[in-house]
Amino acid sequence: EVERIEKQWSESGQAIVDGVQKLALQKGVKVKPITARSDLVSDAIIATAKKQKCDLIVMASHGRRGMTALLLGSETSRVLTHSPLPVLVVK
Repeated sequence: EVERIEKQWSESGQAIVDGVQKLALQKGVKVKPITARSDLVSDAIIATAKKQKCDLIVMASHGRRGMTALLLGSETSRVLTHSPLPVLVVK
């Protein structure tokens, strides 16, 4: 069951990355699509950005506030506070 779910998540993630790549190419933006697996999303984002020698990490913010943000945490917040690279947050 775990393998099936992990495969489903991997395929879903790859479909999203492929869609972003297609849109970027239509706009003339050069992209290098990469997927990574990790239990700690923020760590994977930072490590991948370093490995790929990125100049900037761009992330979206869902705009959660109050208790929801406190309880759920935020990968964007974690990347913002732990990344040695500049981070642009799009809301």
